[in-house]
Amino acid sequence: MTTGQGAPGGGATGNSGWKERASRYALLPLRLFLGITFLYAGIDKLTDSAFLKESGIGSLGDQMRGVRDQAAVPELVDMALNSPVGFGYAIALGELAVGIGVLLGLLTRLAALGGALISASLWLTVSWSAEPYYLGNDLPYLMLWVPLILAGASVLSVDALIAARRRRTL
Repeated sequence: MTTGQGAPGGGATGNSGWKERASRYALLPLRLFLGITFLYAGIDKLTDSAFLKESGIGSLGDQMRGVRDQAAVPELVDMALNSPVGFGYAIALGELAVGIGVLLGLLTRLAALGGALISASLWLTVSWSAEPYYLGNDLPYLMLWVPLILAGASVLSVDALIAARRRRTL
């Protein structure tokens, strides 16, 4: 393959076409990973009989009591401890909504913001005391949401279908 003269990346011969297509699809693997992960996390919490209890092995209540004194923001843990079962359902349903939204590309930026807020709250509470910090998984998840908050879903998404429909009606 030869590149076009004077066109960085070979624009004159069409070699940059694959780069343009690749850049449009660049966030799709991230959407799939985060969407599937959060969908799975929500389902896992809803189907775990131990998790949605105030106390006992594997319960959210015991987990929150265990991390309270090491949390960066213990007030968040205290909120969860006011109603561990309700908080557990809220987190699980939030993860489901985020996962479905990101997978479908429906209100992607809003879903990604929700995912970032969940990840931030978990980082500031549950994984804050991980040493070294990079062993805690919630901070990387928080950073993974940023590109989707900024860019949304450009391809294979309900958002893209809605945007295309709007352009046709204008």
